[in-house]
Amino acid sequence: MRRGSAHLEVVLLNRQRRRRIPAARLRRVIQDAARALRVSGEVALVLTGDAPVRRLNARYRHQDKPTDVLSFPGPGGDVGLGDIVISLDRAARNAPRFGRTLSEELEILTLHGFLHVLGYDHEDEADRTRMRQREEEALRPLGFVR
Repeated sequence: MRRGSAHLEVVLLNRQRRRRIPAARLRRVIQDAARALRVSGEVALVLTGDAPVRRLNARYRHQDKPTDVLSFPGPGGDVGLGDIVISLDRAARNAPRFGRTLSEELEILTLHGFLHVLGYDHEDEADRTRMRQREEEALRPLGFVR
């Protein structure tokens, strides 16, 4: 991961056609977070359904079930920070439970996945606190208040 100039290229792959997605807004969420964290490089954001996410989750996390977002950190350097994979099926189911629109849920999942790509985690209380602070800092300008 290169720090300093803070330009981040977002490659967005929409692998589903059932739902409209706010592509420009999702790119902006990642780019704004990268600018705030002074991170540059490239990240891929893949939007798909439950079945592909379930296969990835089973293969890489040994959990044979779909989840909302998976992150795969890359090698770092000037490019290839990593990949974020979001299940739109899961996001669409979760959004009403949390009182959000699908677009809002996708923005939150995108940011959450991006922070995981950068190495933030929530395995213990200190990590959870640190990651939550970063999420709140990045979501505040977008109008989200937790």
